[in-house]
Order: sequence, then C-alpha cells, then structure tokens
Amino acid sequence: MAAVWCAMGLFDASQNVFVMRAEGMHHYWGRLFLTLLISWLPWIVATPFVFRLARRYPPSRWNHISTWAVHLSACGSIGFFYAGWVAMWEEWLNPWAMMPGPDPFPQLWIHKFYGSLLSDLVLYSLILLVNHVLDSREQMALQQAEAARLNEQLSKAQLRALRRQIEPHFLFNTLNAIAGLVREKRNDAAVSMIVGLSDFLRRVVDDSDRQQVPLAEELDFTQKYLDIQKARFAERLEFSVNVPEELLRAQVPSLILQPMVENAVKHGIARRVQGGAIRITAFRSNGTLTMRVYNDGPSLPAGWEKSQSGIGIQNVRTRLQSLYGDRFELSMRNRQPGGVETTVSVPFVSPAPSATSKG
Repeated sequence: MAAVWCAMGLFDASQNVFVMRAEGMHHYWGRLFLTLLISWLPWIVATPFVFRLARRYPPSRWNHISTWAVHLSACGSIGFFYAGWVAMWEEWLNPWAMMPGPDPFPQLWIHKFYGSLLSDLVLYSLILLVNHVLDSREQMALQQAEAARLNEQLSKAQLRALRRQIEPHFLFNTLNAIAGLVREKRNDAAVSMIVGLSDFLRRVVDDSDRQQVPLAEELDFTQKYLDIQKARFAERLEFSVNVPEELLRAQVPSLILQPMVENAVKHGIARRVQGGAIRITAFRSNGTLTMRVYNDGPSLPAGWEKSQSGIGIQNVRTRLQSLYGDRFELSMRNRQPGGVETTVSVPFVSPAPSATSKG
C-alpha cells in the first residue's frame, strides 16, 4: 500500500509542477515538487491504522453510531495532522514563492485543514474500500482453502468407507472355501488362496490415503478379488481383462474397479446357476480414460437405482464427484442381447515425472 501512495504522490507532484510551468507560472519548482511529494506521507503512515480500525469497526455496521463516530474521528484526526504537516513545509520552504511569505503557521494550518476536508473524506473512504476488497479476497481464499480441505477429507472418508464395504460374508465364504480345500487335501490350492486373501485384505485395511493409483495397480487388486471369487464359484466364473499396455500407468481413483466388479459378481454371476463371465476393458479418447465392467448375467430390473446395487453405484458417483466435480461420467445399463455394463470415464492423468524417472 505504501508503494501505491508513493506513486500517487509522484504523479500529483509531477502533474502540478509540469502543468504550472507550462502555463507560465513562477514558483520554486524544486521546493514545490518536494512539498507535494512528501505531503502524502501522513496518509502512508495512517493507512495501517485505518486498516485496523476497519477490521475492528467494519463499515458494514453502518447502523451503529459507534462505527460512524470512530471513523469520522479518525478521518478528522488524520486530516488535521495532514494539514499541519503540509503547513509546516510550506511555512519553511515557501514553495509557492509568496511575497512577503506564507501566512503564520497556525493560520495556515487551520486554512489547510478546512480546505482539505472533502479530499480527506474521499481518501479515507478509499482506504476503507481497499481494505474491504483485500479482506473479501482473503476471506474468499480462506473459504476456498477450507472447502478444498473439507473436500479432501470427504474423499478420504469415502475411500476409507469403501475399503470397509467389502461384505463380511465374502470373508466367511472364502475361509469356508479354504477349509474345504484343506479337507480335500488340496493343500497347494489352499495355500495359494490364503496368500491371495492375505494380499487382498492387506490392501483393504491399508491406511494409505492415496486418492489415485496406477491403473495397473488397480487391475492387480481387482484380479486378486476375482481370483478369490473364482475359488468360490469355480468354473461358474470366467473373467478377462483387456487393457492396452500404454494405459497401465495412468492414474485412476483408488478402489474404483472393485465395487463395480463386486456388483457384477453379486447381482449378475451369483444369481445364475450356470454362472457367467466378467470382462474388464479400458480405452483412452480425447483426454478421457474410460473403464468398463461387463457381466453376462441378468438384465437390470425396473427401478434398480433404488436397490442395494443402485446405492453402491451412487456411493461411487459421490466419490467421483468429490474428486472431479462434473468432469466424469458414470453409467450402468443393460446390453443387448443380454448382460449389464458399468462404465466410468475420468480425466486421463499421466503418471508424475518423479514416478516415471525412478528405477
């Protein structure tokens, strides 16, 4: 703010001196330039004080008498000091080249004070306006920062909740399947299943707050989930993954595929005696990464949005909205001649340079 006042003082001094000289007036130009320039010093000194008053007595409280009294008193005090400051320099330097000289200092002080009342009021109001603008910008920045912080906390909370949405009976069914393998003396298969379950649960209970992971890591986690489900359904479950290699390092929301696949298993494959197949595909188009999970199970019934599967999809939608705003698409629809496909499209995010340079 001091730089602004200095710029105004320099402009005021230069304009007055050059215009008066151009009109043929005769003054002590060096003294006049100095007097006009340093006459702005009281306002430079007073500005921080006015800012503090504006925060303590905000002009928005115009219906309070105390607000008017404080600011009018402050404006009058600054104007009185300003008038004395200017009168002192004019008394000392006589920049206007008055003969035999300027009025006595007390008389000159009073004259300057009454003559600058209107300009003092305008300048004081300008300081209040600037303070209001600065405070508004600061409050807006704080609100945006707080909104971003709350949005991040919401995303993390949703991610933690999603990690804990793995249905409990899935774990029990898996343990029963392991027990069955042991009873059948298929120890190698049982060990493999235990290892897969261990890796799966380690990821689920991981307290990492990573919002995004490479697509390859997300596919690997989903593969572990499907491997365990295949142990339950055996030949009734088939699955395939068709994702181009160049997309495997793209960043995607953590645990975005698992609930889509779980929904396909629970409401598609598990409801058919003969089981079915799940296909996971992904492609990139116009800066967007699209992931699809298809199952050839029963079609969606009317009003499916209100069912448990609809709630799961809505939870995914809420998390995507907290991460991307309106820059995503999520849909679930029937496919012809049969089956259901869930599609999610998010902005394509390349891996960070630091991540690609390691190794």
